[in-house]
Amino acid sequence: MREGALVILPTETVYGLGADAANPAAVASIFEAKGRPRFNPLIAHVADLDAARQVAALDDRALALAREFWPGPLTIVAPIRDAAAVCDLARAGLDTVAIRVPGHPLSRAVLEAFGGPVVAPSANRSGRPSPTTFPDAVAETGDKAAAALDGGPCAVGLESTVVSVLAGEVRLLRPGAVTRAQLTAIVGPLAEAEDDAKRSPGRLALHYAPDAPVRINAASPEPGEAYLAFGAWPRGGANVFNLSPSGDLAEAAANLFSYLRAADRLRPRAIAVAAIPDEGLGEAINDRLRRAAGFVG
Repeated sequence: MREGALVILPTETVYGLGADAANPAAVASIFEAKGRPRFNPLIAHVADLDAARQVAALDDRALALAREFWPGPLTIVAPIRDAAAVCDLARAGLDTVAIRVPGHPLSRAVLEAFGGPVVAPSANRSGRPSPTTFPDAVAETGDKAAAALDGGPCAVGLESTVVSVLAGEVRLLRPGAVTRAQLTAIVGPLAEAEDDAKRSPGRLALHYAPDAPVRINAASPEPGEAYLAFGAWPRGGANVFNLSPSGDLAEAAANLFSYLRAADRLRPRAIAVAAIPDEGLGEAINDRLRRAAGFVG
């Protein structure tokens, strides 16, 4: 990474394609490798809270969230403090930076050894389902990386929750493993997020999409479709993948992207997905499914 190369890194959320956040040429290589729109900002990963405070201006609310959820699957968007540490291209030209301390020990060891912020968007081609296993990450962008680290299956399986903490207000920009209820327990009610959506990654209308069309809230599959079930499902078959037979949202989140990929490999006419309760982690799961299906929201 110090030489400007890309490295596939494991995190507890998804596998990332990492590069030196301060190196515009390295960051440009990520955009090229992923085919990612330039206006979509990247998350800067750092080893600990002290490193984050050198890069971002974190107010009392941001610090409270960081101390509660870091290391872990929460990204905080805050005013940039050191613009040289996270280059303009990585921030999509914004005066803010998206930053987090990942929970995976291998990624944190790399960050500590590297000594600076590392941008590491999901190691998939842009718009595709994020890789949550090492083989999927290598299959997606391994030919673009100088090295790849195998950290096993990702424990969370969904990208981080993203909040902005600006001008005294906390906004939920992207739901994730840290739920709305957990956030409000620390900082109180959240402001509406529409004005700040551009500050977060993963907000394109069509995102996380397999090659096959995705049909959500489906009671059952139609002929030629693969099916992602949730909860008790009496019928099996090679085209059925149950996100969680027991109806556990954490299990469903961990399985979501890998099952979307497995279903897509069957080359179905479409991928139908059962209704997921829109509460707790279900909010994040439904956000990803709506974007996989091409819906804004």
